[in-house]
Amino acid sequence: MAEKDYIKEGAALYNRGEHSSSLAYFLSLPDDCTADPAELAYYIGLCYARLKKYDDALLYLEQVVTASSREDGGSSERVLQCRYLLAVIYCITGRKNLADFELNRLLDAGYRLSSVYASLAYIAWEEGKPSVSLSYYEKSLEEDADNPTALNGMGYVLACEGTDLTKALSCCKKALDLLPESAACLDSMGWVYYKMGLYSEARTYARRAAKAGGSQPVIMEHLQEIQGAEE
Repeated sequence: MAEKDYIKEGAALYNRGEHSSSLAYFLSLPDDCTADPAELAYYIGLCYARLKKYDDALLYLEQVVTASSREDGGSSERVLQCRYLLAVIYCITGRKNLADFELNRLLDAGYRLSSVYASLAYIAWEEGKPSVSLSYYEKSLEEDADNPTALNGMGYVLACEGTDLTKALSCCKKALDLLPESAACLDSMGWVYYKMGLYSEARTYARRAAKAGGSQPVIMEHLQEIQGAEE
């Protein structure tokens, strides 16, 4: 079987959203198959990321970045994509210094600037730097005014800081229009209304967020606080 056939079958499963089957296929390939090791690592890393098995995903995605960096300096689209996924996973798993490193490498390469700035904004917020976070969200929206992550993040930070609730509401409404089923966007809407003293509206969105987001701690904390508010 030709090399591209090995990859093609597993990639087709991945592209159809059958991530578990795709992963099982790639992991079952014999060690002496002719498929490119970097190509295999790429797809296995993607599958693990989709399945939220982040430590396994990191192992394979880092292989792709390391191998490709030796060959072409790490500037290919695939390597940049893997760097971005690494940064996202580092954020999710609390390794913010590593995430910051990867994101700044992506900025230098000019890759997906709006998403990169939004990720840097999130890290700054988590580190207790609201002004830096807002600055990054502004840069993200300058690159893409319809980036829902940046819109929602901007609105949420403004609401928490209480600096511009009108703008916060506008940003969150636009984000929710773009992602109407997003638990994060619903939660932010509820939080803005809560900060504005509109408790009935706040409860409506907070309950919808809790229903959409399961038992995410921040969403449940917001719901509890909003439900305890007096009219």
